[in-house]
Amino acid sequence: MCTNIATKTKITGSAKSGEGWSRIDEATIGYDHATHTWVEHTVRLDFWDSRRPDADHIAVELDLASGRALLQRLEEVLDAAEHSGQK
Repeated sequence: MCTNIATKTKITGSAKSGEGWSRIDEATIGYDHATHTWVEHTVRLDFWDSRRPDADHIAVELDLASGRALLQRLEEVLDAAEHSGQK
């Protein structure tokens, strides 16, 4: 069954693909049937440059445990960055 769980957000960053680095300004985060991963459902992260709709997206599929582990580590890094005084 499809979950259709998805949300989109504006971001500021860059991503590296086989073609090199490119600007990214939008991301979709979702949970649905896997496209390529060996598990039935995955957390999906999809990044792209909205100014270039024909450009490749940078996509990641993670199982739930990996998604939670990534989120935990991301929160740890963000907390450390905020406490360092850097912006």
